[in-house]
Order: sequence, then structure tokens, then C-alpha cells
Amino acid sequence: MFFLVKVVVSGLMIALASSVAKRFPAAGALIASLPLVSIFGMTWLWQETHDPARMQTHVSATFWYVLPSLPMFLFIPWLMKHGTPFYAALLGGCLLTFLLYCGTTAVLRHLGYTI
Repeated sequence: MFFLVKVVVSGLMIALASSVAKRFPAAGALIASLPLVSIFGMTWLWQETHDPARMQTHVSATFWYVLPSLPMFLFIPWLMKHGTPFYAALLGGCLLTFLLYCGTTAVLRHLGYTI
């Protein structure tokens, strides 16, 4: 039952962001930019585990994974501005993010920090 609650609440937030964006693109972007997935993820994890150590690990790892995802939000519009179709630009943004995730993980591992 809790799984269905998670699915419905999470899905409603995505639907809200996209619906608002149709009429007010900046407002939709604001909703989408809120760390709702992270907040929901933390809330759901806490409800299911009540494990402070697991939460600390999760939140720290989330921080390190957010950083390499940010360039995607500049790269996709740049690609589209230069004529790349949306889905190709989205794929390019996802590939860039994946490469940056790998690089971030490698750098952090080299520095002795594992995520």
C-alpha cells in the first residue's frame, strides 16, 4: 500500500510541473527544479527504515550526484539552439550526465570517498 502512495504522490508532482509549464514555463521550471525527488526519496527511505546511517549516506551521495547533473540543463538548450532535435539533445544531455557521474565517482574514489 505504501508503494502505491509513493507512486501516486510522486507522479502527481511530475504531472503538476508539466501541466503548469504548458501555461507558465518559468513556473513549471521552478516546480521541476525543486529537489522534490530528493525530498520524496528521503521521506520514503526514512518511513521505511528509520535508519540515520543509511539516510546520511543517501543524502551525502545525492549531493555528489546532483553536481554532475547540473551541466545537462545548460547543454540541452545549447544543443537545441544549434539545431539538434529535442530527443537527440535529451539523449546528449543524458550521456553527458552519465559521463560526468562516472568522472565524479572516479575522482571521489581517488580522494578516498566512496558513494
